[in-house]
Amino acid sequence: MIDQERLDRIMQEAGGIAMAMWPGAGHAPERWEKDDNTPVCAADIAVNAFLREELSRLLPAAGWLSEETADAPDRIADGLIWLVDPIDGTRDFLRGRTGWAISVALVSAGRSLLARLQAPARGESWSAEAGQGATRNGAALRARRRESLVGARVPVDALPKVDRIFTMVDKPNSIALRIAMVAAGEADLVATLRWGYEWDIGAAGLIAREAGAIVTDAFGQPFAYNKRDPRAFGTLVTAPGIHAPALAHIKERADRLSAGARPS
Repeated sequence: MIDQERLDRIMQEAGGIAMAMWPGAGHAPERWEKDDNTPVCAADIAVNAFLREELSRLLPAAGWLSEETADAPDRIADGLIWLVDPIDGTRDFLRGRTGWAISVALVSAGRSLLARLQAPARGESWSAEAGQGATRNGAALRARRRESLVGARVPVDALPKVDRIFTMVDKPNSIALRIAMVAAGEADLVATLRWGYEWDIGAAGLIAREAGAIVTDAFGQPFAYNKRDPRAFGTLVTAPGIHAPALAHIKERADRLSAGARPS
């Protein structure tokens, strides 16, 4: 296995690069819009370049899949890859808010083996290893034990009428941090009903799973990584006792919203 202490240092250095460009610390990185109208900034690119160089040195045998790098289809043959989102939650980053994180997972045979989330604006370092548990700043994580869907805490900005059985809690822009909240017992349920990418969930999903949460797509299927098409429909991460009723709660919407052609 790799040198995990060196991996932790790489994550800390990546966090330093991002903080040196964060508007919340008085900086103003160049920004622009992608073709899908989502924002990207110079910090995304700088962190991505640093991680690609350092992680490739750490484990030269591993391939690469990142939000900010053109996909190379030959990664499929590698089996072992780094799965990276250099800044997850770019909107919060650009607004000077703290709800963003650097997400790194090491994937083998379609499953996450190692996970790191670095949230330097929050002073948080999240970590997991398959079969070995998950931590935040060195403290072990455990998802909350909950049996009732009613009152479950969900990190959202607003609740539609059908979801007003839930309780809103603070929502970081980063989906990885929202998933990690379930791992830490600070939320009970995170659900998305849209097409998403592997790098959004590869690290946080392992952290949540190692903390005892249930992690699936919107149809209750486990995630597989390093697929030719690195997308899946929806995310459902919950405290273990409410996954089945949560799945039933979103089923009609998941069926309806996923119908039709896949995104191009």
